[in-house]
Amino acid sequence: MYWDVVEVRPKGGCSLWVRFADGVSGVIRLNPEDLTGVLAPLRDPEFFGSVYVDHGAVSWPGEIDLAPDAMYKEIQNSSSDAISAEPNPMGSEPARSN
Repeated sequence: MYWDVVEVRPKGGCSLWVRFADGVSGVIRLNPEDLTGVLAPLRDPEFFGSVYVDHGAVSWPGEIDLAPDAMYKEIQNSSSDAISAEPNPMGSEPARSN
């Protein structure tokens, strides 16, 4: 699907940079107060940094994952965080879309 995650990188705090199969990318910010129950391990910065992509989903050890379709919608609805797949001539990060 177009919302399958193909790349993920941990950012500062509880944030992730994600890129989807269709080239859309952006930053997802998780609220630490919402990381309870099965998501509680994500509060540990070292554990949070062990993020990887598994079958199109953002995942962590212990079968913890996030719904890629919800992340895609969040990035699409937040134009300040939406990033196009076009390369940025000024640096290595993709260019921000308008």
